[in-house]
Amino acid sequence: MSIAPASADRICAVVPIKGVVGAKQRLAAALDADQRSALAMAMAEDVLEVLAAVPELFRVLVVTADATVAALASKYGAEVTDAQASEGHTGAVTGGARRLVREGFSMITLPGDLPLLAPADVSRVIAAHRAAGADGHPGFTIAPARDFQGSNAILMTPADAVPLRFGSNSFYPHLDAARAQGIEPTVVEVPGIGFDIDEPQDLADFLITTAQTRAGRLVADFGPDFSARLAAHLERAAPAGMEAGR
Repeated sequence: MSIAPASADRICAVVPIKGVVGAKQRLAAALDADQRSALAMAMAEDVLEVLAAVPELFRVLVVTADATVAALASKYGAEVTDAQASEGHTGAVTGGARRLVREGFSMITLPGDLPLLAPADVSRVIAAHRAAGADGHPGFTIAPARDFQGSNAILMTPADAVPLRFGSNSFYPHLDAARAQGIEPTVVEVPGIGFDIDEPQDLADFLITTAQTRAGRLVADFGPDFSARLAAHLERAAPAGMEAGR
């Protein structure tokens, strides 16, 4: 099978989204199961709506085995695949990358839990990638989580230019992985990409943004009792020094 040459002008977003049942377990101290599922779905829809509005993207590919998520992705014109969806974040993205390499696409991958994401945030990463000369040459651009531990967006030309391994503290290892492939990584700090919700502290920080997204309105509707419970939990947990990472 022939492989089309990769182009930084042909970019597909790959978004791995887990099932909504049992989502966001690390928020269990602050939200019940129904609330966590609702929040996960709201954030996923916010992200898909944003990606549908990014003019530089040719396609959006959602990797999921969840029928509800698949229906939501189709609503926003995204393609859906369940290939390697059960293999975790890294497996899902790697499977998407293999497919895009054959088709000559660059890949930008983002998670489905970025509640402050805006189209301009994604465009900013793409512009930095192109400015670094990635078109016609291997390129790797990364937007870290706000704590500089997680890797919240990665754009690669070709789509498999660098082996990826997501998880806690993945940002600096990804920089090293790019350099090991002879690629100097481009780092772009983008607040809307850097903010994700994994831990109760993230939820508290998000609550005070009063964001008018689906996720923002949902959290606001949880009400004052929720805010009080969250504050009490964080006060009790403060000595543990909880941190998030992707």
